[in-house]
Amino acid sequence: MATTTTTTSTAPAPTAAPPGAPDARRRRRSLSPGRRLPASRLIGPALLLVLWASASAAGRLDPGAVPAPWTVLETAGRLWTDGTLPTDVLTSLRRAAAGFAIGLTAGVVLALVSGLSRVGEALIDGSVQLNRAIPTLGLIPLFILWLGIGETFKIAIIAIVVYIPIYLNTHAALSGIDHRFVELAEVQGLSRLRFVRQIVIPGALPGFFVGLRLGVTGSWLGLVVLEQINATSGLGYLMFQAQNYGQSDVILVGLLVYGVFGLVSDSAVRLIERRVLSWRRTLSS
Repeated sequence: MATTTTTTSTAPAPTAAPPGAPDARRRRRSLSPGRRLPASRLIGPALLLVLWASASAAGRLDPGAVPAPWTVLETAGRLWTDGTLPTDVLTSLRRAAAGFAIGLTAGVVLALVSGLSRVGEALIDGSVQLNRAIPTLGLIPLFILWLGIGETFKIAIIAIVVYIPIYLNTHAALSGIDHRFVELAEVQGLSRLRFVRQIVIPGALPGFFVGLRLGVTGSWLGLVVLEQINATSGLGYLMFQAQNYGQSDVILVGLLVYGVFGLVSDSAVRLIERRVLSWRRTLSS
C-alpha cells in the first residue's frame, strides 16, 4: 500500500516538466534585445544624412544657413587640398591627445588611491567632488592668468574635463566591489598585490570603461570651446574664422570632423571594452 502511494506521487513529475521547458526558453529569448545588427552605430547618422540630402534637394533648407551635403564635401575637399584642414586637424588631435593622456593618468591614479585607502579617500574624494561641482569651462579665465594663453592652459582644461568622469566612475566601481570577494581573498590568504590584481582591477574595469567613454567625449567637447579662445590654429579656430565671414559650409565641415572623431574614438573604446570584458555575460552581449 505504501509502495502504491509513492509511485502515484512521484510519477507525474517527469511528465510535467518537458511541456513547460520550451515555453520558459521562449520567454527568456523574448525578453532579450535580440541579435546585434551589423554596423548598427552607423544607421542613425546615415538616416540623418539621407534626410539632410533629401531636404536640400527639395529646396526645404536655406543654402546660406544649412548648405547641402555635397556643398560641404566640396568645401572639405578644397580645405584639404590647400593644406588648411590637415594642419588644423593635426593640431586639434595633438591637443586632445595630450590632455586626454594627462586626464586619464590622473583619474586612474586618484581613483585607486582614494578607493583602496580610507586616508586617500579622505584627502582626495572631497576635493574631486568640489572640482566636479565647479563648471570646468568657468576655470578658463583663471587658468589664462596662471598659465597664459598658449597651449598649456588648453591642455590643462582638457585634462580636468577628462579626469573627473574617469575618477568618479572608477571610484564608484571600486567602492561597489562585493565584500564577499574581500572575505574570500582573506580566506585564500591573498597578498595585497594579488588582491588588487585579481579582484580589485577586474571588478573596477566596467566602471572604468564607462568613465573612459565619457572622458573621450569630454575631451572633444572641451577642445571645441578652447580652440575658439585666443587660438591661431585648430578646428575650433577654423570655425571661429568662418563665423566671422559667414561661411556656414566651413563651420559644418568642422562640426562633421569633430563628430567623426568622437564617433570613431567612442567606437574604439567600446571595441576594447568588449575584448577586455569578454568574460562578462550582459544584456548587450
